[in-house]
Amino acid sequence: MIFSALLFSLTFNMDNMVIGAAYGMKKIKIGFTANLIIAAITTIGTYLSMTLGTYISQFLPDFCANAIGAAAVVLLGLYFSLQSIVKLTERTKPKELALKDVSDMMEYAQESDRNHNGKIDYKEAILVAVGLMVNNLGTGIAASITKVNLPLTILFTFILSLVTLVFGEVLGTHALGKLFGKYASLFSGLLLILLGIFEFFH
Repeated sequence: MIFSALLFSLTFNMDNMVIGAAYGMKKIKIGFTANLIIAAITTIGTYLSMTLGTYISQFLPDFCANAIGAAAVVLLGLYFSLQSIVKLTERTKPKELALKDVSDMMEYAQESDRNHNGKIDYKEAILVAVGLMVNNLGTGIAASITKVNLPLTILFTFILSLVTLVFGEVLGTHALGKLFGKYASLFSGLLLILLGIFEFFH
């Protein structure tokens, strides 16, 4: 129960690390207030999507709901993994936030700092948070259909959102930041595939 909730929360927040690394490379500061706003909005989005998934699962037999949810998680993982591989081999520019690497995110980070003052204010934090939130909706619905513990997942999502954004920002000041960001979406996709398989047999 705790294991699944923690790993799903980690997948929800992989993008935070990538965008945090991009901000770190661009020397754009993410203050505590901005980080808190991003964590709150993404957590609310995760809660709403998981609540919807829980509602949907009520109309399905337990095994059927678990199988459908697990299959959806695996399919999402396959999608992110395959698209990430395509991007790595063909250097395409994806529209989805989850598929952007640090190079793409650096452009995104620059655009999100609309007043060009080198830090993210509350309005800019809201824009970033909405992008991250929308990105997690499908995974949140699928995860909750598999009966992942909602309160624990929400708690872990909020905590990890705060931590991963700061960790990503620090990582962005080191050489490993770009390397991590390059393969983060692939890692996230593979993690979703493993979680879907785990939930199917759990």
